[in-house]
Amino acid sequence: METFPEELVSALKEVVDNSSWQCVGDKERFKSPCTKLYSEDGEHLVLIHTDGKFYAMDSACPHEGGPLEQGDIEELCNGRLALTCPWHYFEFCLDDGSSSSGLQNQVYDVKVCEGKVYIKTPNALSFAPWKNSKFERSGNTESEESAKGVEDESSLTYWACRILCTADPEEKAKLTQQAQVLWNAGKIVEIGQTQPPTQPKRKENLTIVQPGRIKRGKGGTLSSRIALLHSLANIEQWAIDLSWDIIARFALFQLQCGEKLPREFFTDFVKVAGDEAKHYCLLQKRLTDLGSTFGDLPVHNGLWQSASDTAHDLLGRLAIVHMVHEARGLDVHPQTLQRFSAQGDEASARVLEVIYTDEITHVAAGLKWFTYICAKEQQDCLSTFHKLVPLYFKGYLKPPFNTEGRKSAGMSEEWYLPLVKPS
Repeated sequence: METFPEELVSALKEVVDNSSWQCVGDKERFKSPCTKLYSEDGEHLVLIHTDGKFYAMDSACPHEGGPLEQGDIEELCNGRLALTCPWHYFEFCLDDGSSSSGLQNQVYDVKVCEGKVYIKTPNALSFAPWKNSKFERSGNTESEESAKGVEDESSLTYWACRILCTADPEEKAKLTQQAQVLWNAGKIVEIGQTQPPTQPKRKENLTIVQPGRIKRGKGGTLSSRIALLHSLANIEQWAIDLSWDIIARFALFQLQCGEKLPREFFTDFVKVAGDEAKHYCLLQKRLTDLGSTFGDLPVHNGLWQSASDTAHDLLGRLAIVHMVHEARGLDVHPQTLQRFSAQGDEASARVLEVIYTDEITHVAAGLKWFTYICAKEQQDCLSTFHKLVPLYFKGYLKPPFNTEGRKSAGMSEEWYLPLVKPS
């Protein structure tokens, strides 16, 4: 049998090997230590960037499937670097996937060539979940077809869904602030169209109870002030998610005339999300200063009910979340502030003042876009609001109202007084 030259065999082998290398983008894109990459076969990867080097391994911990992309990179006593699972703290060496627990994770070769990062895997990779896997796809099976609609970090809805799927509130706030900077700098160029989750993720160690069982406290003692701050931190965590959900869920919303929402709409709600992230961080720091932390007390998920009820109705969402719930936050501010000030807790009072000032702009944003859509669709704003609130909000609106705060947001009494129970 005729033999082939060794050089030709080596060249052919390199061609075969290179056919499995997937380019995932410019290395400058990967600023974060860990980036999750979705594999078309469902075995997703995490790309790790540390000390100028890149590594890749399966993103699901081989123990119980924990999200390794949310883990920390640590140096072991032998000098090797490892990625630690956030669920049960099993560590996996970056170079070979080994663990002191005896578990073994799959690793992948990574190369950087001409400023681009390549991972050796036969499966196509993306920055967002595949809408149709190769096992479910019907019709055209070309890779170009499967990639349609797949989004990366240049899509706003990618960031929205990523944040909604982030369980840790501090990481949620951090990602929100990162996305806000990128959006304002023009580095997020598209709105996108990624489907948001039905409900945001939450940390597993949170104790969740019915809303009526939460003891918020009245601010008269240290423990009651902590309880009240904790309750407010929970509200801000949900407020972050509500802001991103309205962006993702209504990204493709069209007015009756066929127009899409202007870019300014998304800019306003990116700002709202950034404010809510700032509020959460301020409250968490204040809890820490008082010897507590978020998660020490029970929380409730009642705030998401409004999002679920209005998932199909943008006007309803603006009315209930921003013009009812956030406006109610303005109403209770004076009494809450007085309770902290009466106890000499000026540090907490300053945090509440920051939140209050921002929340006025959030009510204003809801009002702005509610009236914009009504005007475009030739609906009367007040009568539409008065019809939607009873549809999605149980009961009447109740005084006392912070008339000055609501007025600052552009919300005059004609908006809310007709919704008060008749005397």
